[in-house]
Amino acid sequence: MDLRKLKTLIDLVSESNVSELEITEAEGKVRIVKGGGAMVPQYVQSVPPAATNPAPSPAVAVAEAAEPAVAVETGHVTKSPMVGTFYRSATPGAKSFVEMGDAVKEGDTLCIIEAMKILNEIEADKTGIIKRILAENGQAVEYGQPLFIIE
Repeated sequence: MDLRKLKTLIDLVSESNVSELEITEAEGKVRIVKGGGAMVPQYVQSVPPAATNPAPSPAVAVAEAAEPAVAVETGHVTKSPMVGTFYRSATPGAKSFVEMGDAVKEGDTLCIIEAMKILNEIEADKTGIIKRILAENGQAVEYGQPLFIIE
């Protein structure tokens, strides 16, 4: 699912009275539960032992399903320093600056963010290996949005 679409859905749930939203598309399934991880575990702890309650409660099922979505990537996160359009290469069709698994040094160019018709090179702020690329070529990015994970 497109990150912009996912962010829009999260904003929609947080600003509405909806407490849970589940969407299934060809690429997969997404479940958004309002209230964050802190609220659900408190409820799960107050559930009676399995001997007195053999059927799992819906809250337990939600907590188990929500855990993978809360999984945190390890490594250094390089974030967007500005709002603009993310590009992986200098020109369309050119080789990307970096690919997953590439070794980078601090100061190496990772991508370009176009803002107000100005192309800004975004450099690695840490030496390491590109573990994940979190933005798609041509995607609009926000200030502080994670772009790369470097290990």
